Amino acid sequence: MGEQSWDWLADKALNGAVLTLEEGLSVLHADDNQLLSLMEAAYRVRRYFYGNKVKLNMIINAKSGLCPEDCGYCSQSLISTASIPKYPLLNKETLVAGAREAMQRKAGTYCIVASGKGPTDKELEQVAEAVAEIRATMPLKICACLGILREEQAQRLSKAGVHRYNHNLNTSRENYPSITTTHTYDQRVATVETAKAHGMSPCSGVIIGMGESDEEIVEMAFALRGLDADSVPINFLNAIPGTPLERAGRVPALRALKVLALFRFICPSKEIRVAGGREVSLRTLQPLSLYAANSLFVGDYMTTEGQDVSVDHQMIEDLGFEIELTAI
Repeated sequence: MGEQSWDWLADKALNGAVLTLEEGLSVLHADDNQLLSLMEAAYRVRRYFYGNKVKLNMIINAKSGLCPEDCGYCSQSLISTASIPKYPLLNKETLVAGAREAMQRKAGTYCIVASGKGPTDKELEQVAEAVAEIRATMPLKICACLGILREEQAQRLSKAGVHRYNHNLNTSRENYPSITTTHTYDQRVATVETAKAHGMSPCSGVIIGMGESDEEIVEMAFALRGLDADSVPINFLNAIPGTPLERAGRVPALRALKVLALFRFICPSKEIRVAGGREVSLRTLQPLSLYAANSLFVGDYMTTEGQDVSVDHQMIEDLGFEIELTAI
């Protein structure tokens, strides 16, 4: 293919046109020697919508383990034998303290994440009380990720001041039954729609590296565009010993970058976040990810460690980019 320019894809995205499946596949199948040209085109789109700003997000693992679901990628699932901390929902004081830590890390969004199929009413009220206190005292956006929601639960979270609700699609509709059997793809879609209907910004993303085909990766991007998810976290499988996917191979760095470019072209105006597994997959190429993505997590993930926050701050500064502080 030679020194192919990918500017035509940037033009198409900036003009609001939707890529075809074949065009999406061409991104994933691009020769590695075209990577810089591809990332340059993705950066044109990213810069148009977000300039050189980078949004930082921090997770608190608010409830660990104790989950009845059988998700094959997750160390907290019923079928996992991974050695992880297990504890019930953290109390309000600890959740509020986590928000203060997010502020210190320069995160604009604080993500309260709990294991389980969905929250009990008591758990939901505990989160709502913490959110109300955080909102009253700190200029943070709050994202909740508590599993499948009922209508009244979504309404309660929205009333408490939750800005965003995360519920990832994780994989394609076709691949979903091979990843989990205790809930369905459609239940995940319904939860995103429920959160959206009650005024919370929808956040939904994927995990790359779970046996999906290239066509399915493109279809995932189309699905998230169709859901109109405002924030799209792109995770790369961090295969954890003790989970069914423990032997899955690492997503190579160049492939991970092509995936990020693909999602930028298909969801051009949305927050594309480099999420779990970025340190494992991208390794020394992490800075390049921010030419397509405009957001990342700082600190640890659910049961796996992230890199030191000072390294992330330094990476952003060295790129000539700027951390976007939240204005509430």
